[in-house]
Amino acid sequence: MTKGYNIKGDLIIINRELTELDIFLRDFLKVLKKYADYLVVSGFVSISTGRARGTEDIDVLVPKFERKRFSDLFDDLLKAGFWCYQGDTSEEAFSYVGKMDHIRFARKNEMFPNIEFIPVDHTKKAQFFEFNHPQKIKVKDFEFKIPPIEFEILYKEMILAGKKDIEDARHLRAFFSDILKQEKFREYEKIIKAELR
Repeated sequence: MTKGYNIKGDLIIINRELTELDIFLRDFLKVLKKYADYLVVSGFVSISTGRARGTEDIDVLVPKFERKRFSDLFDDLLKAGFWCYQGDTSEEAFSYVGKMDHIRFARKNEMFPNIEFIPVDHTKKAQFFEFNHPQKIKVKDFEFKIPPIEFEILYKEMILAGKKDIEDARHLRAFFSDILKQEKFREYEKIIKAELR
């Protein structure tokens, strides 16, 4: 099969080997999934489908956390060998998360790669929509959730719109050309345009 992926039910299976970046994300999600749902977005989506470009961070959307659950997650991440840029304690980090600010996690004694931990709720309409409409994707034994492909493409083209984002979107359009649906583009475009108002 030359297209680089197979479809099995609602799962997209990418035909490639795991990388160090995949393993880093897998280890982080293993802990996170005990406490909350998540969605992997942005650059890693194109990288996971074989686009050859470096990245220093992986963007992960999470629901808004209350203090106790965040504290338990934070302590568990520390035990699993991660550290947080914004503080050594859950109280310090929660002072950001409680205000819906992003924080970052990396492996102990390392700066890169890192996870950008992005809280979302209904006030962030486009992100909240993609969070609630995940697409499952799998590389070897690592299964994780990304946005609908058409949504990810449009978000990169319309909201992020940097050079790297446009190139990512072009890669996704080419890679998934035979499964992209025009009606989904039309539906998602309205949702994303609402964010631009």
